[in-house]
Amino acid sequence: MITLAFALSQGSFTLDIDVVLRRGVTALFGPSGAGKTTVLDAIAGLRRPSRGRIAVGERILYAAAAGIDLPPHQRHVGYVPQDVALFPHMKVRRNVLYGRRPGHRPDLDAVASILEVTPLLDRSVGELSGGERQRVALARALMSSPEVLLLDEPLAAVDVELRRRILPYLARVRDELVVPIVYVTHDRAEVGAFADEVVVLDKGGVTQHVARAEWQASARVAGEPS
Repeated sequence: MITLAFALSQGSFTLDIDVVLRRGVTALFGPSGAGKTTVLDAIAGLRRPSRGRIAVGERILYAAAAGIDLPPHQRHVGYVPQDVALFPHMKVRRNVLYGRRPGHRPDLDAVASILEVTPLLDRSVGELSGGERQRVALARALMSSPEVLLLDEPLAAVDVELRRRILPYLARVRDELVVPIVYVTHDRAEVGAFADEVVVLDKGGVTQHVARAEWQASARVAGEPS
């Protein structure tokens, strides 16, 4: 369970959200500028709300009233941004192990197996294709033993066929590692294939928070692709 009940202002834009995420994978869906990435940044500790509370399970990451605001490195969050920033001077293995928390699971063999990056571990970053870079970035995020995985349109820069090949890896992370995922996307097909629930944002506010089946049904009624 992830509690997001906070407000955050940036210039003339204000994000005001109050939802509890209860399922494995939550899609944040909506137009550009709706506040989707701002939600992820707030969870990760990269942007500070003006009020409210953020918690993962019973662990409070931010609570204005209590004066709690954990720094990013203490939040135990895995974040894969739109721009996959792998370290070019490191081999894939060192990239994946970067930020690993000693004594925490999962181990490298388990993560590499799920994402099928074992054959890539001794390559340089420059040798990787776009899809391989995405999987390596996911592996690196998972090696930090996150309590929640944040994905900011990780497939936006790849073609449709590559998206279809990568989505099953995300499903394996959800099913085998049991890591809750908050996933930003503009793509309805990705929501239909991967999300358990959907939070629709527009102009900094929540317009819908429903299970995937209900969201798809409402899209069909409206004559939209689901």
